[in-house]
Amino acid sequence: MNLMSRYEVVGDWGTSRLRLFRVEQGRVTARHDGPGIGAAAGQAEAAFAAAIGPWLEEAAPTQIRLCGMAGARDGWVEAPYADCPADVAAWRAAATRFAWRGVPVAIMAGLACTGANGAPDVMRGEETQIFGAMARDPALGQGRRLIVLPGTHNKWAVVEDGRVSSFRTMPTGELFALLRDRSTLGAQADRPDPAREAQGFAEGLARAQEGRPLSSLFAARTMRLRAGRPAEWAAGYLSGLLIGTEIAEVADMLEQADDIWLIGDGRLSTLYAEALGRRGLAAQALDGDACSLAGLGLSGHPHHPHGDPS
Repeated sequence: MNLMSRYEVVGDWGTSRLRLFRVEQGRVTARHDGPGIGAAAGQAEAAFAAAIGPWLEEAAPTQIRLCGMAGARDGWVEAPYADCPADVAAWRAAATRFAWRGVPVAIMAGLACTGANGAPDVMRGEETQIFGAMARDPALGQGRRLIVLPGTHNKWAVVEDGRVSSFRTMPTGELFALLRDRSTLGAQADRPDPAREAQGFAEGLARAQEGRPLSSLFAARTMRLRAGRPAEWAAGYLSGLLIGTEIAEVADMLEQADDIWLIGDGRLSTLYAEALGRRGLAAQALDGDACSLAGLGLSGHPHHPHGDPS
């Protein structure tokens, strides 16, 4: 293998999407986006091989590092959970390692904790972004931070002096998708209308402050039937109501943190920043892909810096 064909593959294989990066000499030189682990239908290995097929035609990678649902019980190879409180070293040590077609593979562990109510909680993938954020900005590893990771299953993680001490999961994204797409409360818009969606979002946030989420949900339907509100408004309203209710539920966490950070999709982070702002709280946003890459750079060979995706 010549120097020009030497590359690593790192990626986050989540519930809803796959993000793979080809890394050469510490720089991202190619990217592949695909469906989440659920779409693999139990054939994760074959799906992965197909995803990097064009790269394999040139040469095999020198190593592969993955996080997320690739390590779930119904993923590729099950990886364990590191128990909280967990620092980078404990998380990294819990990775599952094996060889695939002669290539070293590391599938990173998830994190697990027990909530104040005694119920267990888990994450896979988000921990990589948390540790990656601290790698990019070591100041985040000092003090008590609240790191919010919006997505299908939103995570609210407390980080104390570089260790993830606890977290809570809110399945807000999944609930929103179900209500919007598979219930009488939501409706599919013919074409996007950001202004009407923003109006609905603001009204949903305001309604969430009333503390009656179940009765407020039905307004997504009745306001279309009786007040002439369009489908775009209803989607925004559902989003605002659910996010506002979620933030109200974690009010105790908000009061105890030195500051709040958002990691993930830019649009979702903007919505959460707006919702937090309505409560007089400021939040700083970090790019999810950049944090994932930095976290995966820690997963066995931290001397290889990873640049932002391009």
